[in-house]
Amino acid sequence: MKPLPHSLYRAEQVRELDRIAIDELGIPGLSLMQRAGAAAFEVLRRRWPRARHIGVLCGIGNNGGDGFVLASLARAAGLRVDVWLVGDAGRSRGDALTVRQKMEATGLHGEAFAGQDLSVCEVLVDGLLGTGLRGEVRGIWRDAIATINEAHAAGCGVLALDIPSGLHADSGTVLGAAVRADVCVTFIGLKLGLFTGQGPDCCGEVLFDDLDVPPQVYTRFSPAATRLIPPAAGAYLPPRRPCAHKGDFGHVLVVGGDHGMSGAARLAGEAALRGGAGLVSLATRPEHAVAISAARPELMCHGVSDAMSLQAMLQPRPRRATVLAIGPGLGQGGWGRQLLGAALACRLPLVVDADALNLLAAEPMHRTQWVLTPHPGEAARLLGLATAEVQADRLAAARALQQKYGGTLVLKGAGTLIIDSAGEVSLCHAGNPGMASGGMGDVLTGLIAALMAQGLVCDEAARLGVCLHAAAADRAAVAGQRGLLASDLFPPLRELLA
Repeated sequence: MKPLPHSLYRAEQVRELDRIAIDELGIPGLSLMQRAGAAAFEVLRRRWPRARHIGVLCGIGNNGGDGFVLASLARAAGLRVDVWLVGDAGRSRGDALTVRQKMEATGLHGEAFAGQDLSVCEVLVDGLLGTGLRGEVRGIWRDAIATINEAHAAGCGVLALDIPSGLHADSGTVLGAAVRADVCVTFIGLKLGLFTGQGPDCCGEVLFDDLDVPPQVYTRFSPAATRLIPPAAGAYLPPRRPCAHKGDFGHVLVVGGDHGMSGAARLAGEAALRGGAGLVSLATRPEHAVAISAARPELMCHGVSDAMSLQAMLQPRPRRATVLAIGPGLGQGGWGRQLLGAALACRLPLVVDADALNLLAAEPMHRTQWVLTPHPGEAARLLGLATAEVQADRLAAARALQQKYGGTLVLKGAGTLIIDSAGEVSLCHAGNPGMASGGMGDVLTGLIAALMAQGLVCDEAARLGVCLHAAAADRAAVAGQRGLLASDLFPPLRELLA
């Protein structure tokens, strides 16, 4: 298998890459299908080296053709192979029909799928539906997917060819039902939907083979998104000079912490400190200031009761804040609305999260020097949609948010999407389910603000911050995902920033 490339494509783009290879470079489609089947069989043998009985479910298109090639190779290797045909086999055409006939010529014949017990196999291969699926899966196709998943739950391994059947290749949405695979081996171009939405739930491990398509094919158009690799922080942040002082690394002001939510503001403030900001102040409810200062004395806590109190902190003076982070624990009451108004009135760069986003949804505005970090629920409120609509096409929702509100947009969740000020899309698929706990977003807010305070522009700070946040969570989760706390990210975050 080849290393996963950085470029992510929509299904239509991958079909165009395939067409260019066949029509313009003269690579026979049959050769590409044979290479795909061979690559997938290699993955199967490596992942399940002791398996002796495999089942291959094949649809009527090219995805099924890849399955027929794999089945032929498995039989030639001495494995017991069952092939089940799903759909009207008489509708098979072209290369898929050719490889099926070649398989049958070896004495291996497919049986029409009719709800058979697939758990008799050790490994199942999903060659049902490819990337062209648009509508909801129904009928015999849905039955086949359900039966695969039942066998998987009973301990059977599952290998998906190109994409788990039932998963939308662009949005990562499950179209009614989708195969849950242990491994997905995908071909020619990485599909965006494998890495966002419900894609990670369905794919398991994603492997890639370009089928030896020449590099010049990929220069014809730009990908839909770029897959981010957690970079070394030194690529963005130069080593600190021996004579450096705290004033060289910016001053973050975190605004938030309404009644009962002081912890959110404290987490964001400490994340800004751990992210390398030289100074971090916290504007919070007067009742919280003393307790937070006692627990984390490095935070300069100020009790603010209204907008005028915050405005006084923002007046030009020595050590004035250079970046504002607003939202963690802000609340949506009168206090939070006043502080948000004061923050928006100043011209400092902003990181906007949590309740600040919920308040912004009621009075939208467009701005350039800010980073918005909504989760899907907040994104839905900002767009006036249902959360399910955002999740149905996360990329479209992220684009709409960036166009409506400006600046840099971070749509959190599995396969976090970053839309920069120029409209370029990045995706981070690092991170883990242990991050589904309170306070994780507050840490990201403080971290992005710290990076901005150290001189990174909004786009750079958002991309690096998201990657560092996810990478720190992955390191922290080595001890276990369940019970992972937002503050557990601080020690590995320091290591990543070293």
